[in-house]
Amino acid sequence: MEILITLCARGGSKGIPGKNIRMINGKPLIALTINIAKTFALKHNADIALSTDSQEIKNTAGLFGVTSNYYRPLALSGDQAGKLDTITDLLRFEELQRNKKYDYVLDLDITSPLRNIQDLEEAFLKLQLDENAWNIFSVNVANRNPYFNMVEQQPDGYYGLIKTGSFLTRQSAPHVYDLNASFYFFRRSFFDLEPRSTINSRSLIYVMPHICFDLDHPIDFDFMEYLMTTNKLGFEL
Repeated sequence: MEILITLCARGGSKGIPGKNIRMINGKPLIALTINIAKTFALKHNADIALSTDSQEIKNTAGLFGVTSNYYRPLALSGDQAGKLDTITDLLRFEELQRNKKYDYVLDLDITSPLRNIQDLEEAFLKLQLDENAWNIFSVNVANRNPYFNMVEQQPDGYYGLIKTGSFLTRQSAPHVYDLNASFYFFRRSFFDLEPRSTINSRSLIYVMPHICFDLDHPIDFDFMEYLMTTNKLGFEL
């Protein structure tokens, strides 16, 4: 079984400049993801590949044992570039360079590093056991529920629930989940689909039993670092 682990780290973040290599708890952010990628790769004899448009990110990744001859094309380096297109281009490059065809792809998001090896192993097994599934991605139980306490503007200008139903409490409404962007497993056949979407008719989810969130704003770094330094995560990275 051949597995490719993809690490996609664009250098041009506008929300948090340089966030992929910004220091957190004494290490560049990307190091947290590289460490778990190496742990998973060692167990499964997987390959690790980096996609970036930044030489600084490439140099930092190299310090932690991940090197690459791949250079992300300009067309995949802008704000409008899709993650799936980025993974697909890297996958095809690695298959050509390594002269092999992968069975699975694991994408680890640099800016959502609160995952552990148990998360990856359990999600991977769940995907393997469902032969009809194309992919699985990590989520958390949502704090808010669109059936009960989320509204949007209607065509007439007034506001109503995003999803309707006869529910009197949030607890009685259907379960909903937040995508935390931490990791995605794909079968290789998924990348031959046209069109393809991460959320599709054969997607599975892995519900994380612990906190996980993406770093979108500068204050998110402060919050995550606080959780790490005070041992309040409740699990080992």
